Amino acid sequence: MSGRTKIFYATDIHGSETCFLKFINAGKFYGADVLILGGDITGKMLIPIVRQAGGTYSCSFLGRDLTLKDEDELHDVLKKIRQTGYYPYLTDPDEVKTLREAPDRLEEVFGRIMYEGIRRWLDIAEDRLKGTRMHCYITPGNDDQFTIDEAFRGREHITNPEGQVVRLDEDHEMISTGFTNITPWDCPRDITEEQLAAKIDAMAAKVEVMDNCLLNFHCPPYGSLLDEAPQLENMTPVLGPGGQPKMVPVGSHAVADSLRRYQPLLGMHGHIHESRAIAKIGRTLIVNPGSEYAEGYLRGAIIVLSKGKVLSCQLTSG
Repeated sequence: MSGRTKIFYATDIHGSETCFLKFINAGKFYGADVLILGGDITGKMLIPIVRQAGGTYSCSFLGRDLTLKDEDELHDVLKKIRQTGYYPYLTDPDEVKTLREAPDRLEEVFGRIMYEGIRRWLDIAEDRLKGTRMHCYITPGNDDQFTIDEAFRGREHITNPEGQVVRLDEDHEMISTGFTNITPWDCPRDITEEQLAAKIDAMAAKVEVMDNCLLNFHCPPYGSLLDEAPQLENMTPVLGPGGQPKMVPVGSHAVADSLRRYQPLLGMHGHIHESRAIAKIGRTLIVNPGSEYAEGYLRGAIIVLSKGKVLSCQLTSG
């Protein structure tokens, strides 16, 4: 409908089930019309929980070797692992030995467990959004494997808007991509600036009214204050005066050029956890809510739109 639209936007939860559940619940809490999760949604590590003789389990988690004596202790550890952004994997000593000796097999298991974890999250989200008018857009980010994309198919309340033009309401369109410029970590959706620019231009060509369009791009624009990260040499932070990490811009020139050229209504970005900020490029308001997923804090932004205007943009934390 025409009028005001309230968006809750968050990003970079990296597998934290605590943050994902807060994100889904934020729609009702803030009275949002639209939920947008802007990328890097999967976790980074598999935590084997090994069955032992006598019905116990063992695992190494957060620097501690644990022995789980019963199902209640197992349940508690499963929950804690998911809350911190990792994936628990019930296994046995023989399989652990196989996985250590066969990296390809380990990668296959990790991809399957990651996919099952995302599918479980989306099932929970569908259930909680049932009976509401809210729609949820979730874009995989550069750190997310392509295997998870299939989990989004056939959903009623959830859309992966990667590469699409979607209509949020009567007045506002949105284009989205989780691909980023090349990073030191060689992530699955890292591409060159030229490739990223081509993706952006292909989507922008299909937008009807750019003045009312939102750019949901995981990577922030270069030199925008939304992209300050520690400078690295040989993967080690460079220290500046006082022993603090030297911060440098690491965002995308292609994203910055597109914002200057197209001047959309709003740019929503993430990727750089440290750069929680709101800024402007020309007429375009840009926001990065930041991320503290490891602590279980959900950083977000409440954005209220009307036709051709951003009425308000407020950073949140909880």
